Amino acid sequence: MASSPAATGRTQTINRRSIIASAMLSLALSTTPIHAFAPQSISTISPRTTTTPSSTATTPRHHTQLCMNIPAPTLEGGATPEEVKSAADATPPPSSFYELQRASVRAAQSAIDDGYNLLEIEFPPLPANVLEMDDVSAYDVARANVNLALDFAKSFSTGSSSGKNGVAVMLPDESELNIILSDLELEARPYPGVELTCLRKGDEGDDRIFKPENLFIGLMGRGSGGTVKPSENTNMYIIVVASAQELPDVEELYEQIKDDKDENGKSPVIVFYNLKLDVLRGDLGAPAFPGKDFQDRFLSRVKPVYYLRTRQYSRSVSQAPFIVNFQGCIFRSYPGHFQTLLDTGTGRYRKVVGCDVRPGLGEFKEQLTDELRKEGVIAKKEEEGALFGFLRTGYKTTTWWEEEREDASLDWKS
Repeated sequence: MASSPAATGRTQTINRRSIIASAMLSLALSTTPIHAFAPQSISTISPRTTTTPSSTATTPRHHTQLCMNIPAPTLEGGATPEEVKSAADATPPPSSFYELQRASVRAAQSAIDDGYNLLEIEFPPLPANVLEMDDVSAYDVARANVNLALDFAKSFSTGSSSGKNGVAVMLPDESELNIILSDLELEARPYPGVELTCLRKGDEGDDRIFKPENLFIGLMGRGSGGTVKPSENTNMYIIVVASAQELPDVEELYEQIKDDKDENGKSPVIVFYNLKLDVLRGDLGAPAFPGKDFQDRFLSRVKPVYYLRTRQYSRSVSQAPFIVNFQGCIFRSYPGHFQTLLDTGTGRYRKVVGCDVRPGLGEFKEQLTDELRKEGVIAKKEEEGALFGFLRTGYKTTTWWEEEREDASLDWKS
């Protein structure tokens, strides 16, 4: 039977989107300049320099080698913890996705060696200019995250079939797993020692495509109803593409594996990979979502070991250009501290301050604003006036999970 023109058009559209997605993924995994991890600069924040499109195109670029800040060994045969910490404090953001993968693996291994088994890794999975494209969908981002997670998993798998040394990259359920396997044309075990699987597993012989019980339980935000099953011979679980309603499944997995020990006496590790936990925390307590106590009981114990999160802001001023657009990022590579970095408008970041305690979003914005005051970009506080400053910031500058909570752990911000 001949296909209709509408069906042919839809097929061509799907093919074009697949080609675009493949091209974007190739771009993301190739060497990428450092400013690819930040949104495109709208204006230059420094009043002393002016950059125009023509001057940007004609100015020669000076390539500098990325300093990994690896301390030299001591006479005893290795760097001291203080030297490692000092070097990590000065670690700059990565210059490419390749450097990012190396740095995230190193940070995760350091945290595992220190006894942490709930880890968070967060960074933009695609360059900022790609994420802003109209053709980029949630599935494009999901595919990029799965590919990056598989590359991350290879660094922790020995590839041996004996012993508890496998790594499982886990999607929420079998439906999403099948979509990813089909779209990326992957097998369930794409690399030696690495398994692509899911949190919710159906019973053997249950080949139903639609399972209404999973839909009902997911809408209630109360876990998976006992269908969470750990993988055999696995010492690391990497969770990708999970929503706030599916986070209780991760807690259920943790409760099942926390007492398992390998030959070195260590428990399996769970990695929250690019889940945007800050966004998911905002959903807690809403109808059909887990309660706020989930943050205190579980999410607050998740250690951010590699964290790169960009933010954009705008501020009105009394003189031309009347609106100042500025942006920065919070960056952390364990065991280093949290760095507040300001985008200079030239494709590079400048460190503003470092802190062992993760700054809240309101505090982070104020740190960037104070730096702009020092540069003379915006008026100082005394010139602005206390009342006007209060009207800008408001009475409350922190979210509920950033406040001191009696039953919460401090691991999520330290």
